[in-house]
Amino acid sequence: MAGNADNGRYVANYVHDNGCAKNSVSLADKSLLVTGVAGFIGSNLANRLLEETDGIKVVGLDNMNDYYDVRLKASRLEELAQYPNFTFVRGDLADKKLIDSLFEEHHFQIVVNLGAQAGVRYSITNPDAYVNSNLIGFYNILEACRHNPVEHLVYASSSSVYGGNKKVPFCTDDKVDNPVSLYAATKKSNELMAHAYSKLYDIPSTGLRFFTVYGPAGRPDMAYFGFTNKLLAGETIKIFNYGNCQRDFTYVDDIVEGILRVMQGAPQRAIGEDGLPIPPYALYNIGGGRPENLLDFVTTLQEELVRAGVLSPDYDFEAHKELVAMQPGDVPVTYADTTALERDFGYRPTTTLREGLRKFAEWYKAYYM
Repeated sequence: MAGNADNGRYVANYVHDNGCAKNSVSLADKSLLVTGVAGFIGSNLANRLLEETDGIKVVGLDNMNDYYDVRLKASRLEELAQYPNFTFVRGDLADKKLIDSLFEEHHFQIVVNLGAQAGVRYSITNPDAYVNSNLIGFYNILEACRHNPVEHLVYASSSSVYGGNKKVPFCTDDKVDNPVSLYAATKKSNELMAHAYSKLYDIPSTGLRFFTVYGPAGRPDMAYFGFTNKLLAGETIKIFNYGNCQRDFTYVDDIVEGILRVMQGAPQRAIGEDGLPIPPYALYNIGGGRPENLLDFVTTLQEELVRAGVLSPDYDFEAHKELVAMQPGDVPVTYADTTALERDFGYRPTTTLREGLRKFAEWYKAYYM
């Protein structure tokens, strides 16, 4: 064990042998910045923080771009607007003056950087968006943390950094030097940048490699959401690599629980023999640890869409499926080794794919139909 649970909240106090030593970070009465707050993960995290944490003040930043339906982002913000301790700022991570002014005004003690341009395939056709948000934007966050010291910087990385690694499950100790998309390269760059700033400026930072996050009110560009839209419209869904792909799907509530626990356990500061900080830096996978075959995933999705009444029981699924070759930037399998997360925080995701897709289908029915 690395800590204990207090009314469902993680309390960091010690760590298992060979783990990363932690400092306990209380969230109560703190000022937090959550970037990408109108996004899928950011909005769910902010909701949990505001709902459960006494005295917390959350400033949420988002540029509200139109990568996908802005109305979905707006509806997430509407839920957060009910909390008096929530402040929304519409702006861009690449705007250094804005980032600096927010840090100077609010004196953030904890920063959770979830703002980034997402999507593997989109990075092939729109690379500028990734450089601006994922590289320049993250640099601005690091610089702000350097000049306005924080207790903990937590940031989103991605399972995409593992690229075409043949060894499974993917472990944070694995070499990740062969990205297969610009998106993956920017996320690996974030990890390297954070490590350098942790070393040079003693910034406690933790990177989280998320594995295929899904759930209600998620991203429409993700397969489960896109498939549902296409099937409802009577269009054909394309299943890549002829169905021979496996994905480690992770339900959004499990991701948020993992983030919350990690936020409360910052890597300890220490000084090395060179007189410089030993980087207070850590990396974790957050994934279900149960890779699902894509064809099985589609079958489960179909069953839950019928159950929820999104599609009729006599829907001809076979007529609306097409097996196609792998797309550029895709990988055949993702599979998270969550040993380190379990060791240091006593946690691993538990929601099954069927449970998660059932909740998505029920939400879709209520929201769209």
